[in-house]
Order: sequence, then C-alpha cells, then structure tokens
Amino acid sequence: MAIEAFRLATQFMTPVFFLSDGYLGNGSEPWLIPSTKDLQRMPVSHPTEIEGFAPYGRNPDTLARPWAIPGTPGLEHRIGGLEKADGTGNVSYDPKNHELMTRLRNEKIARIANYIPAQEVHGAPEGDLLVLSWGSTYGAAVTAVDKLRQQGAAISHAHLRYLNPFPKNLGEILQRFKKVLIPELNLGQLRMLIRARYLIDAVGLSKVQGNPFKVSEIVAKCEELLED
Repeated sequence: MAIEAFRLATQFMTPVFFLSDGYLGNGSEPWLIPSTKDLQRMPVSHPTEIEGFAPYGRNPDTLARPWAIPGTPGLEHRIGGLEKADGTGNVSYDPKNHELMTRLRNEKIARIANYIPAQEVHGAPEGDLLVLSWGSTYGAAVTAVDKLRQQGAAISHAHLRYLNPFPKNLGEILQRFKKVLIPELNLGQLRMLIRARYLIDAVGLSKVQGNPFKVSEIVAKCEELLED
C-alpha cells in the first residue's frame, strides 16, 4: 500500500496519507518479499516544452496539474500556500474563486475512485452479516468469519484499503447484507464515516485497551447479531 500511495500521489498530484498502527508495525507474520521486477511500473512524465505549457491547467480526467521539474528553463511558475485564481495561478482573495477551487480539489480526490480496485468480499456476495474491517483488525476479523462460515452462518468479510475515497462499489456491497459489523481498535471512526456516507445502520465493536482483538471477541459479537 505504500507503493500504491506513491502511485496515487504522482498520478493525481495530491498528498496521500498511509494509515498504519502499532499492531501492523510490530506484528510478526511470514511475508513474501516481492521481486522489484514484479512491481507495477509507475511512469511519471514531466513537461519539457515551453510552447503550450500551462502550469495551472488540469488533466480533464484526473484534474491533476502538470509536474514540471523545478528549475526547468522556461517552465518556471509560482507556487505557495495562498489560494490561487483558477487558471492563472495568481494569488486570489475572491470568495467565489475560493469555493470553486475547494470544489475542484474535492472533485479531484473523488475521481480517484475511478482508478482504484473494486472492493472484494471474502465469502458470499450477500447474506445476513458483513464484517467490515480495516488496518490490523484483518487477521482476527477474517478468522472469525471463516469459523462462523464453517458452521453454516451466512456471514462474509470485506477489508478496506482505501478510505477516502471509498471503493465505488462499497455502497452496493453494504446494501446486500442485512447487518454490518465494524470492529475497530478505536472509538468507531470508520463506523461513523460509513453511517454518514451510506446511511447504513452499521454496528460497531470498539476496543481501546492497548491490545488487539481476539478472534473470540469478534465471533461472540457476530453470534449476537446473527441471533437477533
């Protein structure tokens, strides 16, 4: 995902936050280190021609701006933290321009959903309960779901790797399950986002004790929801 973050940052010319936690960073698990020759190529192009160069223009598909290498003769332009006028790059204090630029930046992030993989479901594509996880809760969540599936429960699992934007098909997946459980090692931040974005009455299972989830904890909560 660190490599994927680099791809998104260079393709969309935007900061990307890679979220990790202590259990991922300090956990121990066999992991096959990929060969560099098998990694996806991420070509990055830098404009070099002066004619037609528009430093504040945007790609019509991604809304990303061109990336000229600083110091390239003839391609110098102004950058900075102050709001800029659309198209010209001049510092702007116009309220309507500020709203326009804010909406453009928001739309640029939203369009990333067209360039990330569709969300996958582990198990049946529909059923009584979907366990939705992210981060280091993956292992306990998928193991709990597999245990219950072996007992005949209509339960599936989905693990999110993209949080903003969410995968385009996530809403469709959530609608196909009667209930959604989101186990989190916090006070329910993802649950809040899911409920707000998709109007799904997702159930949270929060744990903030300095310890990761036990499989039995998620199994017990799933059994409770399946029995209701």
